Amino acid sequence: MVEVKPLNAIVYNQEKVDMNNIIAPPYDVILDDYREELYKRSPYNIVKLILAKGSKDLSDENNRYNEAQKNFHKWLEEKVLIKLENPCILYIVQKYTTQNGRKIERKGFIARNKIEDFSTKKILPHEFTMGGPKEDRLNLTKKCEANFSQIFMVYSDNEKQIENSIDFSQTPFIDVTDDQGVQNLVYKIEDEKTLSLIEKVMEDKTLLIADGHHRYETAMNYSKINTNNEAQYVMSYFTNLDDENLLVFPTHRIITKWVEPYVLLEKVKKYFDVKDFIFNGENKQEVKAKFLQAIEEENTKQISMGLYMKNVNKFYLLTLRENVDRILDEFEVPDVLKKLDLTVLHKILITKELGYSQEEQMAQDGIKYIKQESEAFDLIDIGKAEASFIMAYPKIKDIKEISEAGYRMPQKSTYFYPKLLSGIVINPLA
Repeated sequence: MVEVKPLNAIVYNQEKVDMNNIIAPPYDVILDDYREELYKRSPYNIVKLILAKGSKDLSDENNRYNEAQKNFHKWLEEKVLIKLENPCILYIVQKYTTQNGRKIERKGFIARNKIEDFSTKKILPHEFTMGGPKEDRLNLTKKCEANFSQIFMVYSDNEKQIENSIDFSQTPFIDVTDDQGVQNLVYKIEDEKTLSLIEKVMEDKTLLIADGHHRYETAMNYSKINTNNEAQYVMSYFTNLDDENLLVFPTHRIITKWVEPYVLLEKVKKYFDVKDFIFNGENKQEVKAKFLQAIEEENTKQISMGLYMKNVNKFYLLTLRENVDRILDEFEVPDVLKKLDLTVLHKILITKELGYSQEEQMAQDGIKYIKQESEAFDLIDIGKAEASFIMAYPKIKDIKEISEAGYRMPQKSTYFYPKLLSGIVINPLA
């Protein structure tokens, strides 16, 4: 049984702040320049809690965790942050338009869920994590005794019982648009009938962590240190994977260590059929659009991906020619992982042919994992990378099958967009 409960929510006092000035994306996508911009936007921007300035050195009195704690307590005293009177669940509708013009309304809700060990199979991870970010988040949690951001969870309910129970005629509690142009409409759910329905629907669900693996494992570690009841729960966002508005984007692989283009191409041709998409200065964008469409179409039939290399006026569509079982046998890959394009790319091309060690891949040494499709092309064009492997959109059913089988996908496999905003709500753990 999955235990989902309302929040004892702390929120920004909208009589004192403009929500548009205090929100921020999750800490792990905030680069230094953007943090400076958020710092200047408002003295109360949530970045001063989730990614405060200062070192990570706990022996340094001015470390970032002490700074976040000082800001958090000060804002509570000033009533910039206030605790809501009644337990609630916040329901969010995120509205945006994709690059190809499709209008999306992704729906989900923020609540608390009981922390479960992965061995119970009630909550399933799908990616591997790294130690550094978990240590950083644990230090912040210990200092501030609060969740400032949500874990992103998905569950399955083809009847859409929760979505159908929400009264969207009410005035949103929060209406804020982020820097990517995504409108976030937040509805406060306090009535016992709807709260009980949400708790009941979620009881028999298996939850899959879509994003926030480091934060979830941090919550697991914190719950063992702090044994009070509140610390046994973590704030999460829950969305229905049976909703067609849930889109998963790929994370592309960028080779930054020098490699001769045609040497790489010969290595690729050992395993893949290759189709050229030749372009010139005038028709590049048109050819690129056809190339990207071809990757998606081919990948529905056979493992396929794209390749773009420095100083080569071609895009290459790569379609796996070899029997996937045969080429992956030497790596002892479980059957459920053999269907992934990233498994083939990492095991065969990146590890076997290019010689990258597992440690180099985890540390992104000579290889980068890029979420933005445009950046994967731009890094080649400006000469900052040697080759970009352009991946197809991941399939939710594959992610679910792999997790249910007890396995995890390669590091940085998926990108769930839009990101969840920090600043909508805080979950106290004290």
